[in-house]
Amino acid sequence: MSILVDDDTRVVVQGITGGEGSFHTEQMMEYGTNVVAGAVPGKGGQEVRGVPVYDTVDEAVEAEDADASVIFVPPAFAGDAIFEALDTDLDLVVAITEGVPTQDMSKVYKRLSEVDTRLIGPNCPGIITPGEAKLGILPGNIFEAGNVGLVSRSGTLTYQVVDNLTERGLGQTTAIGIGGDPIIGTDFIDALSLFEDDPDTDAVVMCGEIGGEDEEQAAKFIAENMDTPVAGFIAGRTAPPGKRMGHAGAIVSGSGTGTAESKIDALNDAGVPVGDTPKQVADNIEDLL
Repeated sequence: MSILVDDDTRVVVQGITGGEGSFHTEQMMEYGTNVVAGAVPGKGGQEVRGVPVYDTVDEAVEAEDADASVIFVPPAFAGDAIFEALDTDLDLVVAITEGVPTQDMSKVYKRLSEVDTRLIGPNCPGIITPGEAKLGILPGNIFEAGNVGLVSRSGTLTYQVVDNLTERGLGQTTAIGIGGDPIIGTDFIDALSLFEDDPDTDAVVMCGEIGGEDEEQAAKFIAENMDTPVAGFIAGRTAPPGKRMGHAGAIVSGSGTGTAESKIDALNDAGVPVGDTPKQVADNIEDLL
């Protein structure tokens, strides 16, 4: 089983005529993802990689019975692209775009409370159910179907952990990169809740990083709500306070929260073993299983 995406998911690619959109559409289709349409204003009637392009997401959803979209749109226009997707009947929207203005995401976040559509991202690698579908830029060759769920703020860290899991035969149900920006859609607790409810997910990896309090809140959720065992990893242990490291959300303000130590302590208190390296994370999952 899986969460959110599988081989029945019908995908619209927003920004399909651009370089990134076109390239990753081909990659997703080669993996087996059912890409049924593209949506680009003013480009309706064209085809990209054999996929019909529509002027609007709404037209694409209606014509092709799509239920998910993935967004490869430049940062200045990504907020509008997300809003357009949220105004349709889509179940899932995955925003890959990095650098979406925080002001735009504040408006998107408010809109999310008014609709049933789920957003993953922005500034994320996407989501994959191994052997069935991937929406985004994840390298499908390192993933393998299995019983370990994964949720991560970091794309690169996702790949490192998954590579270690797959090397020792620990396949994955679904892996989600939620993105490292301060304002995102699906968060750790959302993803953990979905994995907890999935009967085929026997353990979960949660990869966090410094900045914010999401990991501490997730630790509390794990302690109070999860029977499925969780192993953790926290990136940024050596980052100096006050300096942003990579992701927009990866900054420690000096308030005493958001540090690697506070996150690791919170997870340990919740019974979550935290590895020092991706290899140790895989070791911990083996022990939990």
